[in-house]
Amino acid sequence: MHIMAPAVRGVVVFAVLLLCCCQAIFSTEYFSSLTFFNSELHKHGCNSPSEWDEYAADCESSILQFEDTECEGGGSAPCVSVFSLDTEKVLSQAKLLIEQKRFPFAVENQSTNEELAVGYVFIGNGLYDEAIKHFSLLLQGDPELVSAIYGRGIAYGKKGLQDIKNADLALYELSRVITLEPNRPEVYEQRAEILSPLGRISEALSDLSKAIQLYPSARLYRHRGTLHFISEDYAAAQEDFQQSLELKKNQPIAVLYKGLTFFHRGMLKEAIETFKEALKLKSDFIDAYKSLGQAYRELGDFEAAMESFQKALMLNQNHIQSLQLRGMMLYHHGSLQEAIRNFKRCLQLEPYNEVCQYMKGLSHVAMGQFYEGIKAQTKVMLNDPLLGQKASSEYLKVKYLREYSRYLHAHLDIPVAEYNVDQDLPGNFKNHWAKNLPFLIEDYEEQPGLQPHIKDVLPQNFESYTSEVQKLICTADHLGGLMQYNTPGFLPNHRMHRAMGLATLEVMQAMQRTWSNSKVRVNGKTRQMQWRDMFDIAVKWRRIADPDQPVLWLDQMPARSLSRGFNNHINLIRGQIINIRYLAYFDSILNFIKDRILVYHGAYNSRGLVEVRQALENVNKVEDLLPIMKQFNSKTRDGFTVNSKVPSLKDSGKEYDGFTITITGDRVGNMLFSVETQTTEERTQQYQSEIESLYKDLTAKGKALMLSTELGDADSVCNLILSLVYYFYNLMPLSRGSSVVAYSVLMGALMASGKEVVGKIPKGKLVDFEAMTAPSPESFSKVAKSWMNLKSLPAWYQSLPSVAETFPMTRTMIEVLNTDTTSHCPKKS
Repeated sequence: MHIMAPAVRGVVVFAVLLLCCCQAIFSTEYFSSLTFFNSELHKHGCNSPSEWDEYAADCESSILQFEDTECEGGGSAPCVSVFSLDTEKVLSQAKLLIEQKRFPFAVENQSTNEELAVGYVFIGNGLYDEAIKHFSLLLQGDPELVSAIYGRGIAYGKKGLQDIKNADLALYELSRVITLEPNRPEVYEQRAEILSPLGRISEALSDLSKAIQLYPSARLYRHRGTLHFISEDYAAAQEDFQQSLELKKNQPIAVLYKGLTFFHRGMLKEAIETFKEALKLKSDFIDAYKSLGQAYRELGDFEAAMESFQKALMLNQNHIQSLQLRGMMLYHHGSLQEAIRNFKRCLQLEPYNEVCQYMKGLSHVAMGQFYEGIKAQTKVMLNDPLLGQKASSEYLKVKYLREYSRYLHAHLDIPVAEYNVDQDLPGNFKNHWAKNLPFLIEDYEEQPGLQPHIKDVLPQNFESYTSEVQKLICTADHLGGLMQYNTPGFLPNHRMHRAMGLATLEVMQAMQRTWSNSKVRVNGKTRQMQWRDMFDIAVKWRRIADPDQPVLWLDQMPARSLSRGFNNHINLIRGQIINIRYLAYFDSILNFIKDRILVYHGAYNSRGLVEVRQALENVNKVEDLLPIMKQFNSKTRDGFTVNSKVPSLKDSGKEYDGFTITITGDRVGNMLFSVETQTTEERTQQYQSEIESLYKDLTAKGKALMLSTELGDADSVCNLILSLVYYFYNLMPLSRGSSVVAYSVLMGALMASGKEVVGKIPKGKLVDFEAMTAPSPESFSKVAKSWMNLKSLPAWYQSLPSVAETFPMTRTMIEVLNTDTTSHCPKKS
């Protein structure tokens, strides 16, 4: 039940050059003037050079530290030395460098040192070309003057690595220094800082390891930890940040980065504790509050996340990342109006922020404000990536959203029963959208632009509804809340709760009409309700609750794409990243894999079965399976797969393909542990034949139930409903939202049979995984009944207004989802 949009965490190398200004220009121990971070660190951690200046630099041992009488220590602004070019000033600063012994590779000759110091003063002033010319003149006299080679290398690096010539020359000069002086750690570090933004991370790591071997320091460990982070080796990064902190405790930013290594491995509780440690060291640390907020959000703790984002914004009301992250969380919590306020403020401060622009457009469209929404979407579309630049995910998604927004707007006032989204949208459009492909669709004809006569959705007050409809809405809120997963990684979404609660009530009412021999209006036709119509009720509400996500029937895709299959793929472990949503199922999946391995060896290698069983008994983690499999099966090289089977009720003894578990990798920390279902045409037909058979039986027994008072009849209907939904879960027939659609249909059908679901889904349980890992429909039914706590349906449910008649159009559906019931409906327990 995907009530929270996943957070996408792709790690992209993005180097940010930061110059530490601690009372002067340079303040690093070994003239290490360039520091590189990746985009994830920048996004979650250090937001500004000033924060890095205060905590990351080892200011007590700078190599170039000039006195500047106009610069007051301890002032609010960082001290930046500004020199005129007169000779006397240059020589004065050069002399100061020599006296303080603060420039590298000094020689015995005093006049040579004075000349070298002048070159470093030029670097300190940003006069890199002058520095290069100056050092080149010195090298004409002495080609192996190490300090001049080093200075020239630094000047090339400082000129800008965007020009590959500068990078190549900087690396050439630094490598020459290493050849002449192989035991100087500062040179290895400097070279690493040139290599890392060029994407040559492994070489940079090697240089930093050599520097640490020569002279370990807090900064070197911190720098290497940063590069490990970029490489997604979060365990090694965490160890390096820890080593850095052992050498120098008061580093809030290193503590923050240590917390981020936990965050990215799915170890959210450890991340939260570490972010709190950073705040103990620095109580006004904005980025620690922001990261703490994001960790709570990923954990699904809305209130704690809001409190942390609020504290970040109290310290700096213009903190763009906090506004952006808080806005996104509010959207996925269903608080769209508040989300829009955050995105608007974000765009006031940063007009070209693609994430805020996209999310603002999405929020407006979700609320039915199509003119504002499409205006924001168009701005994102116009922001074409530069040549060679990777397009953002917002840029890739926005055209799909704009086309779907236009479609929704054109159908605002047409009864939903009169059209079909899956049939109306072009096949290739649906295929590309569901697969999240770039919008490159041949012969695509755009949806018509907004029609002026179709007005936006206007705000609707709760009081404007009749008391009966008010009761309907409050009941929907309660029912939707019962679908919320109480598992890390799922944020409560009140808008989704209401939508799926209304879906549940509409399913209940439609099923009761069907069992009373009434017909329904579907796709512009009046006919008997089929099983897909029942699920389509929930699908339409799931679609309208979040227009960002393509909720589409996979078997309605173009025949060519369906023949290739759609994969519903879930990474449980990727490298060192653990998917915390499914953590509770790791043991049961491990035991399932062990059983399948034993079955396989029993069939193909019975003589070695005892040895295999003994080896498997010692396996307590998924990671330990790979070496076992490689030991006992020569075919296992880089990994193996295990398939589950789903038994047929219709044809006794027959089994269908369930899900596939894949484990690949060559070592711990470099493995992929994933689960996927493949929606091929053959598999879809198999499952649909089961669902069709069960639905036919359900309709017959439901009609009988309407005329009966026998308790056994109700139990029989209940088991049929649970079995039908079991096959739907295992089929996963929708591009998104299969889980919550299935559960709302389950609840609605049970209510139609006179059973009310009273219990909440237990902590750690995911209904889709319960169905997928259950060996049979009967075992799934038993587990589901254990928490649903079914009671007799109160009689007042029958007097509720018809959901389909009360909210017949997209406009009325959006209106009711927008309505604020905060002070009207009883609070959920």
